[in-house]
Amino acid sequence: MSEIAQIFGVTERYIYKLLKQRHERGELSPLPHGGGARPKLSEGQKEKVGALVAKVPDATLAELRGESKKKLRVEVSMGTLWNLLASLRLTRKKRPVALVKPTRKHERLSRSSNGRWRVDG
Repeated sequence: MSEIAQIFGVTERYIYKLLKQRHERGELSPLPHGGGARPKLSEGQKEKVGALVAKVPDATLAELRGESKKKLRVEVSMGTLWNLLASLRLTRKKRPVALVKPTRKHERLSRSSNGRWRVDG
């Protein structure tokens, strides 16, 4: 067994595992997936999170997390929310730090001879 394990670059224990599997199942195909963690949010809750985003489109992940905790009564991580928004095909939108003062299209900022900024137009 140790020679076979060396040839294939596996442990001797793995060879015994394969032999046991062939004896019990009659084949060496991979075993089915064992499952995994259950999703924290149901389909209905996912739709409600989507509605929260539609209601407040510029909310941060932290704000969405707080709202989902209050309204859905389930606490999820920011990573879970990020993945949920990606699955809903909702893109990330940066919130502006400060509101930009609108200007007329024909106005431009330029520097005057004394080094100060002025509006041309």
